[in-house]
Amino acid sequence: MKKIIIALDGHSSCGKSTMAKALAKKIGYIYVDTGAMYRTVTLFALRNNIFNGAELDAARLEALLPEVSVSFVLDPETNLPLACLNGEVVEREIRTMEVSSRVSPIAALPFVRTMLTKMQQQMGEAKGIVMDGRDIGTAVFPQAELKIFVTASAEVRAQRRYDELTAKGESVTFEEILKNVQERDYIDSHREVAPLKQAEDALVLDNSNMTREEQNEWLMQAYLKAAGATCV
Repeated sequence: MKKIIIALDGHSSCGKSTMAKALAKKIGYIYVDTGAMYRTVTLFALRNNIFNGAELDAARLEALLPEVSVSFVLDPETNLPLACLNGEVVEREIRTMEVSSRVSPIAALPFVRTMLTKMQQQMGEAKGIVMDGRDIGTAVFPQAELKIFVTASAEVRAQRRYDELTAKGESVTFEEILKNVQERDYIDSHREVAPLKQAEDALVLDNSNMTREEQNEWLMQAYLKAAGATCV
């Protein structure tokens, strides 16, 4: 079968990364979590006091951006990518509620999107890649052979995020996470540059009531058809 680009877009906490990782591992493709890249820049902003309460000093971040190096290393145990900030593995740090609550304003900045979009496009030049995010099928790879738009109800997504964070020992409430999910949806879909939206030729996957196995099978069938399998 031919190598293709697989673009998964959708709302926060709808399981894009989990299903993208599973598919990439099964078909031998490279997996890239673009959300982790924006989270890594957000962590840099937090560490450098670029936020003053809820206010973001965009000019200062732009001035410091040349000091930001976002990269990935493979976890030797899982063979999955771990996000790095200036060479430091920060995978756990970027998954905290503190970063989640700040990432959307960072991701809305045109100069941040320009830098990371260029990096993402370079990663996909050879194809054979599964990439998930908010604008992969619309801005990063509009030519992708397979585009999936993943969604689920805000309540379902908040519950999944709550379960994930409490399992890691974080002290959070469902209401806090639901508010964060709804705010991120609004910011992501209303930002000026590359807003979250469904590509016209994307397949929609609403996994509100699907098991992980069901969504993985759905995605595999979509991949086989897009890659030109003779039997699906």
